[in-house]
Amino acid sequence: MPELRPTGVERRTFLRYAGLVSAAAAITASVAACGGPSSTGDDASGATGATGTTGTIEAGMSYALSTGFDPMTTSGATPYAANMHIFEGLVDLDPVTLEARPALATEMPKKINATTYRATLRDGATFHDGSAVTAEDVVFSFERILDPDNASLMAQFVPFLDGVSAVDAKTVEFKLKYAFTLFPSRISVARIVPKKIVEADAKGFDAKPVGSGPYKFVEAIREDKIVFAKYAQYNGAHPAKAEKMIWRLISDSSARVSAMRSGRVQAIEDVPYIDVAGLAGSAKTESVQSFGLLFLMCNTADKRFADKRVRQALHYALDTEKIIKTALVGNATAATGYVPTTHPDYHKAATVYTHDVAKAKKLLAEAGVGKLEFTVLLTDTGWVKDVAPLIQESWAAAGIEAKLGIAQSAAQYAKIDGGDFEVLVAPGDPSVFGNDADLLLRWFYYGFWPENRYGWAKSAAYKQVKQLLDKAAQAADESTRKQLWGQVTDLVAEEAALYPIFHRKLPTAWNDKGLSGFSPLPTTGLSFLDVGRA
Repeated sequence: MPELRPTGVERRTFLRYAGLVSAAAAITASVAACGGPSSTGDDASGATGATGTTGTIEAGMSYALSTGFDPMTTSGATPYAANMHIFEGLVDLDPVTLEARPALATEMPKKINATTYRATLRDGATFHDGSAVTAEDVVFSFERILDPDNASLMAQFVPFLDGVSAVDAKTVEFKLKYAFTLFPSRISVARIVPKKIVEADAKGFDAKPVGSGPYKFVEAIREDKIVFAKYAQYNGAHPAKAEKMIWRLISDSSARVSAMRSGRVQAIEDVPYIDVAGLAGSAKTESVQSFGLLFLMCNTADKRFADKRVRQALHYALDTEKIIKTALVGNATAATGYVPTTHPDYHKAATVYTHDVAKAKKLLAEAGVGKLEFTVLLTDTGWVKDVAPLIQESWAAAGIEAKLGIAQSAAQYAKIDGGDFEVLVAPGDPSVFGNDADLLLRWFYYGFWPENRYGWAKSAAYKQVKQLLDKAAQAADESTRKQLWGQVTDLVAEEAALYPIFHRKLPTAWNDKGLSGFSPLPTTGLSFLDVGRA
C-alpha cells in the first residue's frame, strides 16, 4: 500500500510532529521508570491526608498517557484533562458549559477595533515555580503555537492571528489578519507557559509541566497514575478545593467499575454502558450527550478508497442503530450531520447514511470493486472493542471482508502517521478545545488530519472545504457563518473520507456524598475545578 509522503512545509511539520510525539512517549516512559510506586508512593509532595482521606480526590481515568503534557502539542485525552487543572489561558472554557470565561485575564479581551484586541493579566498571578506570569510569557506562548516549525496542533485554530505583542508587563495586544467574531473565546486554545522554563528544557517541560493553575504537577507514571498537589499561591477565581489529587489510569473498564464500587476512587469516566444501571445503587451516574463521536476514516491515498463511492458504501453497509442498541445500550445517536442534533450549529447533511445494504453493494459495483478486503484499525477503548465485531458483521452482510486490528491508540496512530493503514474506526472529541462549528470542523478537515493522516491534501473537495471555512471565519454575521458551515458539512458527508458514525453519550459515575460541586462533562475527561471532598 502506498505511504503518505508529505513534501515541503507539510513534510517538515509532519516530521516535527512525529518527533514530538515520539519524544513525549519516551519522556513519559522515563518518568515511569524513575518514579514508580516503590520510589515515591502516593503521598509524595507533602500533600495532607492518606489515600481515601479528607483532602485527597482520587479518580479513575479511562485513557493512558499517549502523549506528553505540553499544551502546545498534546492531544491525548488524559493529559489534556490534566492540563485543565495545571494551566490557564487568558480565557478558559467552563468545563461543564463550554462557555468562555476570563482566567489569567482580568476580563474577556477588549476589542480596540475590528482587527485589534487587548487583554490585561490579573495581578499577582504566578507559575508553580513562584515566578510571575508576565505579558512576555503570554507572547511567547502564542508565538510558539504560531511557529510552523513547532507543529502545534493549536495553530489550526488561530489562523486569523497576525501577531501578538506586549504593551507593558501586564497588557497584551493581538493583531488579526481579518476580523474574527469568535476571537475572545477562541484564544482559550492557548495555555500560557513559563518562557524561561520551556526555553531551558522543552522536553523536560513536556514530561513535568509547570503552569499557573490551581493544581501543580507532582508526577506521572505511565499506565498507572498522575499525581497533583494544590498550588497554594494560586490567586484566580477557581482555587483548588482538595490538597491533592490522584488520577488512576485504569484502561480496563471492569477494573474502573470495581475501583468505583470499592470506594478506592470518588469518580470514574467512561462507565461501561452495561454497568450504568448497576452502579446507580452505590454511586450517582449520569450520561451526558456529547459531540464525542466514533468516526470512520479511509486512507484516500489507497487507490481503492480514492473513490468516494467505496467510502460511502462502508457507511451505508453499517447497521448503526443495531450497533448503538447492542453495544452502547442505546446511549448514542446515529450521525445525521457532523455535529449532533443538540448542538447550536447543527446542520442536517445532504447525505445521511442509513442502513442500506443494497445501496452499498450498488456503489461498490459502480466503483468497479469486486471483493473488498482490508484491515480496519480500532483503538482498544472498552466501548470501541464492544462495537468492533458488530461493525465487522455489518460489512460482512454486504460482502465486505474486514479484518479487525485492535491496539492502543498510540500504536494505531503511529501506523497512520506513517501511511501504513487502510481504514480506521476510532473515537474523537475536539470539543475539549472549543464547541463552535469552525473549531470542530477545522480539527478533522483543515491542516494536519486531511494533509497528513488520510491523504486528502490534493483533493478538490478539500480545497473547497478550506475556502468555505476561511470564508465563514471572516463572515461578520452568524447566519452567513452557519450557512457556510452547512455547505462544509454537506461536502464532508458526501466525501466520507473521515466522517462520524454516531455521537455518543458520556456516562460518568461519582460519589456525591464524597465529592462536593462535581458535575459530569459533555467532553472526554473529568474536571475537579471547584470540586472538593465532602
